[in-house]
Amino acid sequence: MTQTAADWMNSDVLTVTPSTQLSEAIKLLVDRKLTGLAVVDDDNKLVGILSESDLMWRETGVEQPPYMMFLGGVIYFQNPATYDRDLHKALGQTVGEVMTGHPISIHPDTTLPNAARIMHEKRIHHLPIVNAENCPIGMITQSDIVRAIAA
Repeated sequence: MTQTAADWMNSDVLTVTPSTQLSEAIKLLVDRKLTGLAVVDDDNKLVGILSESDLMWRETGVEQPPYMMFLGGVIYFQNPATYDRDLHKALGQTVGEVMTGHPISIHPDTTLPNAARIMHEKRIHHLPIVNAENCPIGMITQSDIVRAIAA
């Protein structure tokens, strides 16, 4: 019998809202020894995820994209919108300003191999598990999948 994400998920999923102060969310991550939090709206619907990767911008900083001046105009060698997004994340004070919006999520009956494939292909470390109403009911991480392999 193939195991599902529900077999290995952490069902004690902690949530925050986009308006939660970032300092409060960071304290929650540290105190509970978590690497990510589900972000929900007022109806408890999943709208984002706050992970350790989202917080790295605060320490690493953001570099302005390379550009050159040509005939009175500016030519960017990288998309300046990416710089604006990254700068906004680095300076954010609320979860909504820093989180990854529109997260990839799965349902509880997703097989463990499919969950692992999604994480690997999308290069993500957390997969929120949602019910039919898109409300988080659990979270599965790469560590959970490694534990399943070891078992």
